[in-house]
Amino acid sequence: MKTEQQYFDEAISLTQYMDNMESHKENSFRIYEQFEVPQDDAFIALLKEKKPNVLVITEDWCGDAMMNNPILRRIAEAADLDVRAVYRDADTELIDRHLTNGGRSIPVYLFLDANGEVEAKWGPRAATIQEYVMELRKDMPASDAPEYKEKQQAFIEQITAEYISKPEHWLTVYEDFRNTLLPLLQKA
Repeated sequence: MKTEQQYFDEAISLTQYMDNMESHKENSFRIYEQFEVPQDDAFIALLKEKKPNVLVITEDWCGDAMMNNPILRRIAEAADLDVRAVYRDADTELIDRHLTNGGRSIPVYLFLDANGEVEAKWGPRAATIQEYVMELRKDMPASDAPEYKEKQQAFIEQITAEYISKPEHWLTVYEDFRNTLLPLLQKA
């Protein structure tokens, strides 16, 4: 069984992953081009000092990855971090170790220490965005209902449009990353 460090060593850079995208590429780059890392010198300085490697489990068809990956890429550029991506469906052994509520939800971000051990996990969504998405989904029909496919498609279109057009969502993702990592980074 491969370790997370072995997956990281064999993974492609997040930059290469984004360059190779087929789905959501334009939307992902729109976010990347518009998002600016907030002036948070203490957080970025801690990231630069501790230098966790980041392993992203993702797929380019995923709307959450479309929004989260460019934000993490900007953070990584500001802090000079090594972020690499693996495709969830290419080898499900890794995602099966890092399930979210029993499911293979993505993206998942694994923050590795100098020994390649997982120090923190983040994803697939910021907590407040998860609450928002669940609120939007509460009136969805059952998956076997005749109108489900149409309603599901409308939901995907709505959330995709919001993800690419609302900088407040981007800041929420940034803050959730920050709040997850800051206690870890502040440990001696």
